[in-house]
Amino acid sequence: MANPYFRNLPDIAYINRDGAKSTDEFNVVKNFFKRAKLRDDIFQNLAFFEKFIIKGDDRPDNVAFEVYGDSTLDWVVLMSNNIINIQSEWPMSNEVFYEYLIDKYENETILYGGIHHYEANEVKTSRDVIIIPSGTRVGLGQSVSYFDAGLKQQVVVTDVALPVTNYLHEEKINNEKRNIFVLKPLYLNLIFD
Repeated sequence: MANPYFRNLPDIAYINRDGAKSTDEFNVVKNFFKRAKLRDDIFQNLAFFEKFIIKGDDRPDNVAFEVYGDSTLDWVVLMSNNIINIQSEWPMSNEVFYEYLIDKYENETILYGGIHHYEANEVKTSRDVIIIPSGTRVGLGQSVSYFDAGLKQQVVVTDVALPVTNYLHEEKINNEKRNIFVLKPLYLNLIFD
């Protein structure tokens, strides 16, 4: 079955650049510069979508086959998440991820041992009022002082910072891309129409 996404792209007349033919001749080609998008009423209604977690090294065609039973509907998966550049907006495979890290950080010592930033442990009062949420970026040696109404005293929490290595930082970014939405199969005909 031909991919319906490409079938619906408009044709354009492109000047023939082949030296053997006259430049007055044109070739009919698909206009790949056109980009379809989901209708706003569909895209903004979460009831049409369901959460999906990309597993392992799955590509958009693998996800489309799993969800729709048709790998040629990979474009629906990408459009549902407004993904334009699959190289930077789709999670990297394990092999590509490792190559990317070694290229970016030069060696494993910097990758695994280098500190990218510090994040806070959650700090909350005795009445469970959050003072510093877990994961908030903080500086090394960060401390916080607050009045705890439940204890009726001033509390000082020292060194709330946890180191986040370069590897953990990059892994978190890559893994966040694994959480996507897919259009429920029930609504595919809305897209095709």
